[in-house]
Amino acid sequence: MSNLTDLTITQAITGLDNKDFTAVELAQSHIDAMAENKSLNAYITETPDIALRQAEASDKRRASGDAGALDGIPLAIKDLFCTNGVQTTAASRILDGFTPQYESTVTQKLFDAGSVMLGKTNLDEFAMGSSNTTSYYGNVINPWKRDSDNRDLTPGGSSGGSAAAVAARICMGATGTDTGGSIRQPAAFCGITGMKPTYGRCSRWGTIAFASSLDQAGTFARTVEDNALLLRTMSGHDPKDSTSANKDVPDFLAALDDNIKGKTIGIPKEYNIDGTPKEISELWQRGREWLENAGAKTIEVSLPHTQYALATYYVIAPAEASSNLARYDGVRYGHRAPEDDLTDMYEITRAEGFGEEVKRRIMIGTYSLSSGYYDAYYIKAQKVRRLISEDFMKAFEQCDAILTPTAPSAAFAIGDNEDDPIKMYLNDVFTVPASLAGLPGISVPAGLDANGLPLGLQIIGRPWDEENVLKIAGVIEKIANFTAIPKSVIKEAA
Repeated sequence: MSNLTDLTITQAITGLDNKDFTAVELAQSHIDAMAENKSLNAYITETPDIALRQAEASDKRRASGDAGALDGIPLAIKDLFCTNGVQTTAASRILDGFTPQYESTVTQKLFDAGSVMLGKTNLDEFAMGSSNTTSYYGNVINPWKRDSDNRDLTPGGSSGGSAAAVAARICMGATGTDTGGSIRQPAAFCGITGMKPTYGRCSRWGTIAFASSLDQAGTFARTVEDNALLLRTMSGHDPKDSTSANKDVPDFLAALDDNIKGKTIGIPKEYNIDGTPKEISELWQRGREWLENAGAKTIEVSLPHTQYALATYYVIAPAEASSNLARYDGVRYGHRAPEDDLTDMYEITRAEGFGEEVKRRIMIGTYSLSSGYYDAYYIKAQKVRRLISEDFMKAFEQCDAILTPTAPSAAFAIGDNEDDPIKMYLNDVFTVPASLAGLPGISVPAGLDANGLPLGLQIIGRPWDEENVLKIAGVIEKIANFTAIPKSVIKEAA
């Protein structure tokens, strides 16, 4: 049954409906694949018993004609979503062993639709990182390898475990969160499709917070259609989340009609950044030509405050993180240093419980919020954020969506850039602006670099216009016809 892991979500649903295989067989094939790919370290917690139990229940529902939209589909859950009775760690020592007694809204929606949980995927600690190397449980390894050498590559971050698991065929789809690019960048690095919806489209309730005004749940899968199916299930208003938008959820699948004639696609001139590899610039140009050949018009647009986006993000996000992470003090749950003095217990618990990158961001954030610096840094960053958002709104007066590269490079070797946080932060240069503006964006695999590694193209849309984003992404996917898969997956299939 190993070939079942090659199916897309839509293909698997058809097979289940046709009784070609059962949900238990589908789950077991993925559990077996997980066992063969433990070296990727994609999962922090595996839940095969839960998966098989859920699959058995799914088979009974399907037999009685009561199957949900995702019934029997094996998914991976980023270990930032609280799962009732299953350890949830945010990849941090400070939450090691924490078992929630409640379910996040996003995972509850997925389970209500019949999906099967294979486990909780690895990530950068508290979603802070672009390489998935800051996890307390060790780094994730990208299933892709360069043609030129055999070094282990990063899957991107922070949702690297989810992206690697989908690419390695050890789940059919996965949840992720995107704060500054943490779905789109790993999707590009792993040669899959990743969708960040509009801020407020999916509930944040039960999701461990990094930066509350930026964090947004989203999806990973191997096709645009599968992402649309997952997103339709995960979306919707949640009265438990004050940032959740009370908006109807469109039928995202219905938007995938390949008809973009008359659409205008913006090409932002500011994204022509010095030092961008020629292969990425050429792929961007090909993407533009693909859309023109499909009947769309492309125009140059300007996003003049793009140059300030990374600096703005790295003031706002750490500031919000320093506030959100103040609750981890060793008193109520998680890691606790065995100290008699209360102040020592607080200080040593947090020193032991947080990794270096999390400490760095807490300190940066606390500094920017401190007396005398709040106006100079945090308030100024919020003003620039508004200008960045207004740039997008002006651009959307001329176009229906924007096309850009997803990342400034293909996946890099684990350990590269580790000694320079600024280089690491630059991985999000193409994704952060849309996050600051709260816009929907998707990364679609569109080609390979000279070393045989995947490269992605990003489509950014107007607020609440995921339909056009998915429609345009579907056209690029069809024309690009990206069929490459990691060599490790090919070897297993053989």
